[in-house]
Amino acid sequence: MRKLLLSSIIIFVALIYIGRLSYLQLIWGNKDSPLNDTAIKQVFDYPERGYIYDRNGKLLVANQPSYDVMIIPREVTPLDTLEFCSLLNITKEDFTRKYDKAYVYSPRLPSVFVPQLSKEEYAALQEKMHKYEGFYIQKRSLRHYQTDHGANIFGYIREVSEYDLRNNPNYQSGELIGIQGVEEYYEDVLRGKKGVKYIQKDRFNRDIGPYKNGSYDTLPEQGKDIQLTIDIDLQTYGEELMVNKRGGIVALDPATGEILALVTAPSYDPSLLVGRQRSKNYTQLYYDSIANPLYDRSLLAMYPPGSPFKALNALAALQEGVIDPSTRLTCQNGYYYKGRRLMGCHCGGGSRDLVRGVALSCNGYFANVYRRIIDKYPTSAEGMTAWEKHMNSFGLGDYLGYDLPIGKAGRIPNADIYNRMYGKHRWYSTTNLSNAIGQGEILTTPIQLANITAVIANKGHYYTPHILKKVENQPISDKNFTEKKYATIDSKYFGPVIEGMAEVYRNGTARSFQVPGIEIAGKTGTAENFTRIDGKRTQLTDHSIFVAFAPVENPKIAIAVFVENGYWGSRYAGPIASIMIEKYLKGEVTRKDLEKRMLEASLQEEYAKPYSGKPFRINE
Repeated sequence: MRKLLLSSIIIFVALIYIGRLSYLQLIWGNKDSPLNDTAIKQVFDYPERGYIYDRNGKLLVANQPSYDVMIIPREVTPLDTLEFCSLLNITKEDFTRKYDKAYVYSPRLPSVFVPQLSKEEYAALQEKMHKYEGFYIQKRSLRHYQTDHGANIFGYIREVSEYDLRNNPNYQSGELIGIQGVEEYYEDVLRGKKGVKYIQKDRFNRDIGPYKNGSYDTLPEQGKDIQLTIDIDLQTYGEELMVNKRGGIVALDPATGEILALVTAPSYDPSLLVGRQRSKNYTQLYYDSIANPLYDRSLLAMYPPGSPFKALNALAALQEGVIDPSTRLTCQNGYYYKGRRLMGCHCGGGSRDLVRGVALSCNGYFANVYRRIIDKYPTSAEGMTAWEKHMNSFGLGDYLGYDLPIGKAGRIPNADIYNRMYGKHRWYSTTNLSNAIGQGEILTTPIQLANITAVIANKGHYYTPHILKKVENQPISDKNFTEKKYATIDSKYFGPVIEGMAEVYRNGTARSFQVPGIEIAGKTGTAENFTRIDGKRTQLTDHSIFVAFAPVENPKIAIAVFVENGYWGSRYAGPIASIMIEKYLKGEVTRKDLEKRMLEASLQEEYAKPYSGKPFRINE
């Protein structure tokens, strides 16, 4: 009996061992990562990021080789620290800090010790790497810019942060990720897929070859190339025109919603954020609180739209049936309301119909128009709700949904805002009359103004602005960018407004910068500019604004230009818009004197005043 019991125990234990070994060999060993074996080292093979081209096929962003010094902390053996630090151009304190950071991340997994060595640094270090156990060099690619412009469009790449690692399991310490611009928005397209090799080590920690003959290894997949909608020649020209100025320019193709130019000023050379000097250069750009070159004014800066907004009030009034194109309204060199209060006007006074009201930018005419819209309804709140609905349908008060990672919604005021400000039933159309001329509580971004200009050019519809044209030569198919969005205004009402905007060039505020051979419809704007200085609301130099599209028949470009503290619309924004239109449609500028004046114009003295750096942020 005892012999049988002993034999049973021996057989039972043997079966347990055999079962466990079989599981480890046949099941566990095939399912889990080879890294569960401490004798296996994982080495990544990083792909090149996809190339970036402009709408005409010009290469904008390529790649260049770079070399990272990697560390596996537990494999580091005693070394000549001073020599190693000298080769890497770091201090001994840097060495200790980087080693500790890598050890905290993982003692047995590789992480970046020193990133982005140049070819020269790599050549000097490579032949001595055998002396430094636990360190090795890994090749990867960095961006190589073929242009000095468009930094706000491209964004940049940097090492993943702790936040990135916590929120995205596909990244590991030391890897690169796109930040801002198309690099961030289309990261999954541009990044590609990294390959991996598993290297087996012996008991002396020496590499002895691929694990299981490389059966677990994978090849990298290069990122996909993308083609942008940007015309880099127009983008470059716009940035040159905005040198020594602050503001934003957005140009769209009204027929597609494609972004032709997205200019923010001041800007910077994108190559500054590449290589080992990236961190230093970024810090300098970030702490430049005067020029704020990292702040994309074309998407983030919110300004009162000024007179270009009058075109929308005209369209809303036509749709509401409170005027028709022939309705004549009188301007008394302004508009008197609330007894003796006056909204001034520079049109010269007189009786105006819609076309002349738009062409002369008559404040008196549009004060009447706005009041008629609001006062049509039983209460001001109902009138404001109807007005707000029309404004929202042009994409105002919203982010538009374009394919870039940053933006501001702007602001279209509604009845709730005025109820909170004044109380229910205690405000009227005269309370917020500044809405009639694009002032007051209304705020827009440059891309929003470019979009409403495209809506007018298209007589009632638009495509969501977007910056991606193709991926690997395949046109975009996202319905958000290919389906029409409609304003609440019937197409039949756009004709008189467009005629008024064309008159702005023929006989109105933009007649001095007509373009030979191109019929343009546009609208100048001068937006009042306030900030608080020492606790007091102070009026600063007005912003210069202009919107336009051309040709009037079959429009190919819609543009909005903001120049901060630019005095009035026809001083800077109007001329800049007209020569950019000519540049895009003709390929050259014939009005050389005007071009020279705009290229050389500077507002640096204006920005050097005590409120320098504040105007573009006052309405955020």
